[in-house]
Amino acid sequence: MQAYVVGGAVRDALLGLPVKDRDWVVVGSTAEAMLAQGFRPVGRDFPVFLHPDSNEEYALARTERKSGHGYTGFVCHASPEVTLEEDLRRRDLTINAIARDADGRLIDPYGGIADLEARLFRHVSPAFAEDPLRILRVARFAARFTDFSIAPETLALMRQMVAAGEVDHLVAERVWQELARGLMEARPSRMIRSLRDCGALARILPELDRLFGIPQPPRHHPEIDTGEHVLMVIDQAAATAQPLAVRWACLLHDLGKGDTPAAVLPHHYGHELASARRACEVSERLKAPADCRELAEMLAREHGILGQAASLRADTMVKLIERCDALRRPERFMLMLQGAACDHAGRGDQRESVTGWPPLARWAAVLHAVRGIDAGTIARNCRDKALIPQALHAARVAAVKALDRKEEQ
Repeated sequence: MQAYVVGGAVRDALLGLPVKDRDWVVVGSTAEAMLAQGFRPVGRDFPVFLHPDSNEEYALARTERKSGHGYTGFVCHASPEVTLEEDLRRRDLTINAIARDADGRLIDPYGGIADLEARLFRHVSPAFAEDPLRILRVARFAARFTDFSIAPETLALMRQMVAAGEVDHLVAERVWQELARGLMEARPSRMIRSLRDCGALARILPELDRLFGIPQPPRHHPEIDTGEHVLMVIDQAAATAQPLAVRWACLLHDLGKGDTPAAVLPHHYGHELASARRACEVSERLKAPADCRELAEMLAREHGILGQAASLRADTMVKLIERCDALRRPERFMLMLQGAACDHAGRGDQRESVTGWPPLARWAAVLHAVRGIDAGTIARNCRDKALIPQALHAARVAAVKALDRKEEQ
């Protein structure tokens, strides 16, 4: 039995990056031999085992044959006769098809080291086209490795795959998984650009694809179209280390602008409600987690008014806090504000940072004042229990007005 470290661990080590997990491929062995040595089986579709001591994954060398559409339509063949080179050939990119043996010697049959040096994503073989999930993986890698580009022949192959309808066979859960991972990388805009360049964005997120070419309102840097603005916003979210829910909300916050009638452009009157509806539709279609769905809907609905904090009446601010359930869920409300700050900073104007956006401090102070109301006492002192909601609202408005008077002094 010969075991080799393969894939991301070898790639990242050559790039001087931290290596988190190591995957191994085993040549010249069988499942029975692995079990006899104490390895624990975990693979359902092909033989993968956990090392008895390190718990690292060891997979028997295998080949794959396309048997249907999508990323699941494969027949795998693992046997002691499968060579290392044959196993590496089924991998997606040359930079992921490098192996290292026990002595540290590199095995690079497909030019992965040269492509690392050239900062290129290049497919290993035409078999790349058999798995549409690889399009999303390449786009995600573009968001992580920000100085890499997609080789022209690989981009052309990705476009052929989209045209052949392979992307349409991806299931929502896998699309969400790859999008979520890409959004958490250093430059998520590069993932969206890569998907758009090959045509996959129009199949996966057509609501977002429609935003490119649609102008921004005159007050929002009209030289930047709405799609480009969204890319700037998600990069702002990444630059300020926002959690996934904020990044997802930033990605979807302007989808309603794609529904604006051409006769109204470049204005987008009242697009927030349409944006909230679209954000819900996309989140549900891709089966995004509840926290991501909820925040995306809230930010899409409220981002237009959040920036007006300095001029809003106390009653208006309290109503917004109440409909966002911020009294019970203040952390989510503050995340929405972070998303709105990213939206503001993503308009091509870097004079104000995300953290220095003035409405942030204003909303935080108002929420603190409103949450300071003793709701229990107000409820007990209210003779007509049906009037408790109105009494609470009035007390909250009074608290905001008192805050404003204090700040004016």
